Amino acid sequence: MKKPNPIVLGISGSLRDQSSNSRLLTSVGGMLPVGTEFRMYQGLASLPHFNPDLDGDDVQAHEAVRDLRKELKAADAIIICTPEYARGVPGSLKNALDWIVSSGEFMNKPTAVISASPHPDGGTSARQSLMQTLKMMDAAIPDEASLSVPFVSRIVSQDGHVTDANILSSLQLLIQALSQAIGENTVITREE
Repeated sequence: MKKPNPIVLGISGSLRDQSSNSRLLTSVGGMLPVGTEFRMYQGLASLPHFNPDLDGDDVQAHEAVRDLRKELKAADAIIICTPEYARGVPGSLKNALDWIVSSGEFMNKPTAVISASPHPDGGTSARQSLMQTLKMMDAAIPDEASLSVPFVSRIVSQDGHVTDANILSSLQLLIQALSQAIGENTVITREE
């Protein structure tokens, strides 16, 4: 039986049309191994504000919430690339994650975390905050699958190419770690 191609879902924490984070994430998607399908989640702005009273099963959940959960379930791995707002994760991204806490789509899911900022620290506070949230949700974040990208507007061109050799090398290590985790997760899942 032929093993299906892995699916990696990209989630940008930015809602901006010309987002450097979204361009960086698209570039990372293009670096994934041949045979890997990359999908970009487009529904972040459509999600309603999180309300625990409305967080029931998928039948009761808002359509945008059901779509997010469906895309996460279908993915073999997730890559999140976020800007940093006021030393934290943007509210729209945190809102999306709040909808997933009780439904468990991140449980044991190989996940990579990238923060990208025009500042020298690369959004490290947002990355650390995001990692804490994802670890609480039992996401499987490999050691090498976390990266802060400083000066993002200088190193990601308007057409989405990464122009800094060191960042490009770090992104390739991140992809390698995530790809290895996907392979290990597939083996574990098939043995169960």
